[in-house]
Amino acid sequence: MSFSKRVLVLLPAETRHKALLQQSAPECRFLYSTYRDVTREQVQDAQIIIGNPPADYVKNSPNLEWLHCHSAGVDSFLKEDVLPKGTALTNSTGAYGLAVSEHLLGMLLEIIKRLHTYRDAQKLHLWQGQGKVKSIYQSTVLVIGLGDIGGEFARKVKALGAYVIGLRRTCAEKPDYVDEIHLAADLDSLLPRADIVAICLPATKETNRLFSRERLALLKEGAVLLNASRGTLIDTEALCDALESGHLFGAGLDVTDPEPLPKDHRLWEIPSAVVTPHISGLYHLPETLERVVRIAAENLRLYANGEPLNNYVDFTTGYRKKK
Repeated sequence: MSFSKRVLVLLPAETRHKALLQQSAPECRFLYSTYRDVTREQVQDAQIIIGNPPADYVKNSPNLEWLHCHSAGVDSFLKEDVLPKGTALTNSTGAYGLAVSEHLLGMLLEIIKRLHTYRDAQKLHLWQGQGKVKSIYQSTVLVIGLGDIGGEFARKVKALGAYVIGLRRTCAEKPDYVDEIHLAADLDSLLPRADIVAICLPATKETNRLFSRERLALLKEGAVLLNASRGTLIDTEALCDALESGHLFGAGLDVTDPEPLPKDHRLWEIPSAVVTPHISGLYHLPETLERVVRIAAENLRLYANGEPLNNYVDFTTGYRKKK
């Protein structure tokens, strides 16, 4: 059975990546572009898009059947009237666990060992200690969201001697790298126990401002908060207050709200905050792109053969559906 579709690919695809995608659906017509260079007309003409186009280009598309996002988060495409009715939506969950979990671990070690303050002292040519430090060993780590990223982070801190508590949205068997498993309803009772909290959740209506001022106040005195998911999960001003007051030992943020963070925002000047510009899941680690392409190629093969897609997103919850 012939399967010929117009496929728009918005990835920095090299020759080997293009070959892998085209092998998955040899009769399709492929067009390669980038987020910056793609035109509205190209997006509107495509039947399949691999990558994340500007959301407003997708609106009212007469041809789009399936959008496969190169990201794990798909919140831009869950908004009402963005995707045409009936469009399938999948994501690249499974590609980012390695890169983002290592980034979270790096920020955590930077904060608890005060490496950022030593870097500041180095610039001033100061040879002096920066105060007491903390350890992952024997700390209690609460991982909120045990998907690809949260699961990989939990494995790493468990290997370093932490007591790991995992929080999930739905019931599931406890993995061996977690000491306790709980459901979302238990969040408030768990926060006062945690020395380190890592947020690994997508942006949905339910997770918006999940860490309100009231919830931040529940965190243990001297706790560390990490976020590499979406900035909208945290009340930024309340977090700044918690850091400036000394209630929190530090925060590692690869995402902020607003984003990009304005140059005059006070978060930049808080010594206990480590801020990176939403880069942990980009292609700075080459393996991330390799994984994204492999996931997309496999899904394209499934689509061409009329088989159920991997990483199908439920528009109601914003999470992947299980096959």
